[in-house]
Amino acid sequence: MLVVKLGQDGHDRGAKVIATAFADIGFDVDVGPLFQTPAEAAKDAIESDVHVIGISSQAAGHKTLVPQIIEELKAQGADDILVVCGGVIPAQDYDALYSAGVSAIYGPGTNIPAAAAEVLELIRKQQAA
Repeated sequence: MLVVKLGQDGHDRGAKVIATAFADIGFDVDVGPLFQTPAEAAKDAIESDVHVIGISSQAAGHKTLVPQIIEELKAQGADDILVVCGGVIPAQDYDALYSAGVSAIYGPGTNIPAAAAEVLELIRKQQAA
């Protein structure tokens, strides 16, 4: 899994908590630098050979940046990499993100072990497809 912060979102506490928790559960987790572009994050994901990109959002860039990273993955032939989002994302934006190709969204208060189990199931389904 690659955990990323896109655009001008410099609030990385949540991303660090998720990266650490998923690593403690057994995931191989890479953390991208702050302020990445969607193209940079897609390239990092491909080079790191990850199954999932976890985008941590707190600064409202999710409506533009998340669809861009999904398009970048497609353009680079890596549309098999799942994209999940977490953080402060208003519920009214969920449908647009799902329509753009996001596999799951996790808001504040999400049970981390349950989210990890769901991500594993998403990976299994993706690999079986």
